[in-house]
Amino acid sequence: MRILVTGGAGYVGSHIVRRLLEGGAAPVVLDDLSLGHLQALSGAPLVQADFADERALDELLGAGDVEFIVHMAALCEVGESMRDPAEYYRTNLTRSLALLEAARRHALRGVVFSSSAAVYGEPERVPIDEDHPQRPTNAYGETKLAFERALTWYQRAYGLSFVALRYFNAAGAHPDGDLGEDHAVESHLIPQLLRATCADAEPMPVFGCDYPTRDGTCVRDYVHVVDLAEAHVLALDRMREERTVGEAFNLGNGSGFSVREVIDVVERVVGVRPRTRDAPRRAGDPATLVASSARAASRLGWRPRYPQLEAIVGSAWEWHRRHPHGYAS
Repeated sequence: MRILVTGGAGYVGSHIVRRLLEGGAAPVVLDDLSLGHLQALSGAPLVQADFADERALDELLGAGDVEFIVHMAALCEVGESMRDPAEYYRTNLTRSLALLEAARRHALRGVVFSSSAAVYGEPERVPIDEDHPQRPTNAYGETKLAFERALTWYQRAYGLSFVALRYFNAAGAHPDGDLGEDHAVESHLIPQLLRATCADAEPMPVFGCDYPTRDGTCVRDYVHVVDLAEAHVLALDRMREERTVGEAFNLGNGSGFSVREVIDVVERVVGVRPRTRDAPRRAGDPATLVASSARAASRLGWRPRYPQLEAIVGSAWEWHRRHPHGYAS
């Protein structure tokens, strides 16, 4: 099975590519390497181009041997989306629609879409299931939701199957220690805290200490990146078995941890307490996001192998310890 993975040189994308290779699939990566890393490809072939490049897409898909697209390429920073929503709509919606048109033009069977818990906004109930109202509180979530809706109409009108996987907080690194997070500007909590354990590190800001949570800081559901990769393989299997599929699934552990609780776990794993400082809330950040993944368990057979936060943080620490300068190490 040949699969096109957009953004396959990125953090989550590279883990998906590795899992596809391990399972005997033939992924080809489409990535402009503006945010991804050549060293993360695990030997998969790369087409270095924009994921909305019509000529590159026609060349890739024209031979007729690509069945599915795993669409990972996107902008994904909540704060940035609030400062520059135009760029988020351009990348996450307009350019993604060009990719979707290419899939339709070349009669592909389906798309697995990297969506987000940000489609829900401020939750009315916790844990959040897939039937929860969708009212995003930031532009990032709005663009993810808009593309999900486009997928729904493409499935109804053209028979293009899709599975939208709504990640909660992706974290951790590959157990082999050779794949992990390497962002030019790191905004994810766990790698920021790991860096903040260094003696010369600046204190990491804790954005918001007055939320209506048990200790005043945001509560999030952390899911291991290897478990996310497995969900994509299961979604592809479902689309291969079914004639038409149009579904969305939450991917989380079902347990929420506050920022201060994550700080405590990092201290236990590393042996050094991260340096932090209190800071104002960020615009668009809900207080609590915790998943119900019951639908993914029942329909995809997905269950996390690494549900404990200590294991997630430990794998991330092993990656950062071996690669203090990311892939440049």
